[in-house]
Amino acid sequence: MAYSIDLSGRIALVTGASSGLGAQFARTLSRAGAAVVLASRRVEKLKALRAEIEAEGGDAHVVALDVTDIDSIKSAVAHAETEVGSIDILVNNSGVSTTQRIQDVTEEDYDFIFDTNVKGSFFVAQEVGKRMLARSKGSAPGSFTGGRIINIASVAGLRVLPQIGAYAMSKAAVVQMTKVLAMEWGRFGINVNAICPGYIDTEINHHHWGTEQGQKLVNMLPRKRVGQPQDLDAVLVMLASGQSGFVNGAIITADDGFAL
Repeated sequence: MAYSIDLSGRIALVTGASSGLGAQFARTLSRAGAAVVLASRRVEKLKALRAEIEAEGGDAHVVALDVTDIDSIKSAVAHAETEVGSIDILVNNSGVSTTQRIQDVTEEDYDFIFDTNVKGSFFVAQEVGKRMLARSKGSAPGSFTGGRIINIASVAGLRVLPQIGAYAMSKAAVVQMTKVLAMEWGRFGINVNAICPGYIDTEINHHHWGTEQGQKLVNMLPRKRVGQPQDLDAVLVMLASGQSGFVNGAIITADDGFAL
């Protein structure tokens, strides 16, 4: 008998869903049966992704979200729950980076990274988490299925890498945030875990791997290859599922062994 994970009846909110890993996460959760709420600032790209998912028979919805704006976070989550229903799964994916030596990081660079990667991620998790907590505390015995929050950190949060020091600092904060939320919310049936991807080939960085600098980096990797977005599918679906009830506060690397 084949083993499968079915997310039918679950509602997933994916931030930063307009491209890259976020778009792949949304496709993957939809293919597993979840209704997906696509959130980012680039609404037109979200609409295109919604059409793609619906063409495959999935259920997708679009909300505008700027994670650096607290009012936008509250509005987007409220809109999602009003239109689709209570959020069961949050994929906290929005993230940005800059590339420079640490001595060249400006206040603007620092704020740009931390406002999105740390502050934004925290307040998205808080807003969704408060609603999960309210449902947990008010539910009839045996009726609460629990919540799943999946923070997208990075191998850079575990292993310092050159020229992305501020980004590495921000993702280390996301790792610690994951543990704090897991500790405080686990007893309410809300599991909070983090995925730390290694180098993944997306449309944003695809051109880089063919450059001299990109090839040097590839040759430093354990198996001299970069990952593909779908390489994260299995761990994402597992963490989103009801079968992951015993997994809480886990920091899971998906980096082909780079952080070893």
